[in-house]
Amino acid sequence: MHTELIEIRTGATEQVVDLTRRIDDHLAAAGAEEGLLNVWVPHATAGVAVIETGAGSDTDLLEALRSLLPADDRWSHRHGSPGHGRDHVLPAIIAPSMSVPVLAGRLALGTWQSVCLVDTNVDNAVRTVRLSFLAG
Repeated sequence: MHTELIEIRTGATEQVVDLTRRIDDHLAAAGAEEGLLNVWVPHATAGVAVIETGAGSDTDLLEALRSLLPADDRWSHRHGSPGHGRDHVLPAIIAPSMSVPVLAGRLALGTWQSVCLVDTNVDNAVRTVRLSFLAG
């Protein structure tokens, strides 16, 4: 298995960060041909999703999460910025891991699909993502 921990700087705003190019680099370094790529976010307040980016879907996802998980005082988990408790619920909706098939050295994604980090936690500006390729 070829594994790597990458650092993503999300800053102090909610972010959907496209990881696809970083994953392509990881697969090239691994000499990947066929197998599975696992993407794991070792944080209690972030997840990973397959979504179209650049055409508004990433913005729509953040807006949907704001509607579903408002940043207000309803949350029992109360440390950090106001509404931070919602960030701890996020990984139950946007999972912290996924596996994607790798075929001919490339992610087997659809035309408009990208693998993205989803981070609504404005209190943590730096995230790590573990990429692990398992040859098949």
